[in-house]
Amino acid sequence: MDNPKHTCLKLEMRSGGSEIGSVFVKGSWYPTRFDLAITDGLHAWTCQANEEEVKDRASNWDQTVSDYIDLAERYLGFQQPGSVYEFSDAGNGCKRLSWTFEKEGVKLEWRWKCQPSADSKRTTVEILDFLMDANIKLSEEVIWKTQSFDKLKQEAEKCLTQSEKLSSEKAEFESFCYAKFVNVLNSKKAKLRELRDRLSKQTTSPPLSDKEEESTDKTESFDEASDDEAEKDIGGSSKDVPAIKVLSRKRK
Repeated sequence: MDNPKHTCLKLEMRSGGSEIGSVFVKGSWYPTRFDLAITDGLHAWTCQANEEEVKDRASNWDQTVSDYIDLAERYLGFQQPGSVYEFSDAGNGCKRLSWTFEKEGVKLEWRWKCQPSADSKRTTVEILDFLMDANIKLSEEVIWKTQSFDKLKQEAEKCLTQSEKLSSEKAEFESFCYAKFVNVLNSKKAKLRELRDRLSKQTTSPPLSDKEEESTDKTESFDEASDDEAEKDIGGSSKDVPAIKVLSRKRK
């Protein structure tokens, strides 16, 4: 057996802009049919739309059965602002539930006849029980979500605090590393300047002065003259003195 979906709508009836009454409509939605239970707090009505009726209505509106049921659930599960709802007398204690909607710019109306409940009190109690259960479940869900939100908020605050701490430590670490890097860089620059100055001094050493060059030239001339005279003296006295090889050393 298919498990139906359940909805419950407090339907407010209005006429001329003023509220004329309200009823509670509980719907049980199956794949191919649906059931309605309606109460105004004192009396109750039921509507059991079987498969054949739903199929026939859907065919008249050129819809599939599932589309027809989905649209009915949409309008009887939540009151649509642009729709006009009516719950009017249909004779013999019956009521006619109707609502309007637009399709392709054309205003349409659906109607379903509701029979008086065999036990109005029981039908009303069932609707109220459903509303109470739904309210309890909703309250529990709200409490659970609130607790979850508070827990997530605490975790978010912890994460934020930790993130701020890590960000501060990161900034301090970067500042420390930057200062170290600047010191090392300045030291390297100083070393490079010192080496550059040394290299500049070595490549720009002063040349020999003119006096030093003249002194060197004179010394070399004197040595050459002394050598010539020595050779003459030796040649003049070669008759008496044996030949002696004279070695001369030039000054450099």
